Amino acid sequence: MTITAAQVEHVAALARLGLDDQSAKKMAGELDRILAYITSLRDVNTEGVPPTSHALDPQRNVLRDDRAVPSIPQAAALAAAPATQDGMFKVPRVVEVS
Repeated sequence: MTITAAQVEHVAALARLGLDDQSAKKMAGELDRILAYITSLRDVNTEGVPPTSHALDPQRNVLRDDRAVPSIPQAAALAAAPATQDGMFKVPRVVEVS
């Protein structure tokens, strides 16, 4: 499959990209090389190769186990607050009611 400069210019116009003739010809050549490489991958024998979702399969979860642990006491959490009310942080109103 050969990509032409006209095709590149058409797609560039759809994407509202300004390409001059020289850039369109260069891009057409680069896209041709990319498509040729992709086509060559079809010839690779993958018989017996299991599909993977990641190059480094098998992946493992690197996060810690989700365990319930005691939390900071409410009084300690509110100790540094500039203002509290009914056991909660008190903050200035940020939404105007009209």
